[in-house]
Amino acid sequence: MKIKKLVSGMALAMGASMVSYGALAADTIKVGVLHSLSGTMAISETTLKDTVLMMVEEQNKKGGLLGKQLEAVVVDPASNWPLFAEKARELLTKDKVDVIFGGWTSVSRKSVLPVIEELNGLMFYPVQYEGEESSKNVFYTGAAPNQQAIPAVDYLMNELGVERWVLAGTDYVYPRTTNKILEAYLKAKGVADSDIMINYTPFGHSDWQSIVSDVKKFGSKGKKTAVVSTINGDANVPFYKELGNQGISSEDIPVVAFSVGEEELSGIDTKPLVGHLAAWNYFQSVDSEANEAFITNWKAFIGNPKRVTNDPMEATYIGFNMWTQAVKKAGTTDVDAVEQAMIGQKSPNLTGGVAVMNKNHHLSKPVLIGEIQDDGQFEVVWETEGVVAGDAWSDFLPGSKDLISDWTSPIKCGNYNTVTRTCSGQNF
Repeated sequence: MKIKKLVSGMALAMGASMVSYGALAADTIKVGVLHSLSGTMAISETTLKDTVLMMVEEQNKKGGLLGKQLEAVVVDPASNWPLFAEKARELLTKDKVDVIFGGWTSVSRKSVLPVIEELNGLMFYPVQYEGEESSKNVFYTGAAPNQQAIPAVDYLMNELGVERWVLAGTDYVYPRTTNKILEAYLKAKGVADSDIMINYTPFGHSDWQSIVSDVKKFGSKGKKTAVVSTINGDANVPFYKELGNQGISSEDIPVVAFSVGEEELSGIDTKPLVGHLAAWNYFQSVDSEANEAFITNWKAFIGNPKRVTNDPMEATYIGFNMWTQAVKKAGTTDVDAVEQAMIGQKSPNLTGGVAVMNKNHHLSKPVLIGEIQDDGQFEVVWETEGVVAGDAWSDFLPGSKDLISDWTSPIKCGNYNTVTRTCSGQNF
């Protein structure tokens, strides 16, 4: 009898322990973090993982959400694009996360897309991308092409008098689609085929000598030449070093980059690169009270006064703030309720002004052109007068110019054809 009582008591205790653990787990709102912490993209994505952790910590200090604390669940897809899908499924089915912040490359996002649509998850994607997509389950807080690529080309053409164009990118969907848009845009502006050079290299490419030599030769034809760079990840380091090795200055052939920010520059000697450019919606050097506070909080959180901030960090900051606001408005973390509550949300930009989440799940944000300084920071040399609304579908591609995205009633479609007045499906 004593043994039976002991076993019974142990079972009851274990049961109570299990119930207590279950209740504790249910008392947290889980935030999935899907960023590469190893591999070629770790140079960029590790910082975004830390940014989400900082935002979670700050929100918990404010009391959490809906009376619950936030719990970050971090996974490492390791710059392996199929692994992004596997890890996203794991976050949604095993860890039961309420939201995912993640991705950098478009191929990683497109890997995740069918998974989160199948399981009705919610993801915030914080990096500039090629457009041509709108999903009910994704909020795109980075720049669309009309918020980065097109304004950058306009700046080079109108302010610097550029006539010849090198479109250099990493060989995957974002550079190829962006360059397809830019090629159509340049030709619409009267640029001849012979004045456009397009080159692609694999992820992690390191031998840039012959390519940079070709660029130098292309730029020696008596017309002002520029490089529009969609080179991504750690391949940027040897690319910029080779520019310096071959004596290509910003005066000769300026480079405007869409994937190089303060974080990438912190790992290289920037002195030979002074004067080259980048187009983003945020730079650390912008003087504003909100930015100063963000930088101070970041350096304190990371414990390193030398760590920098960058554009995808601001996009993560804006997306996270909007998500918390939408959860409060909806009174739940239910994906369908939060998705609708997200539309129309506003959040201060770190550069001043206010970001707005539009019906197409893209933000309205300012566009800035920055010039590389010898300390690895950027001096803003041009910016839009106000915010620019992100366009999910390009006006310069025949298959896209008639499409809009609108996730409000009665349309509720990611690719609604304004001519045929039909929805072609959730997204492309």
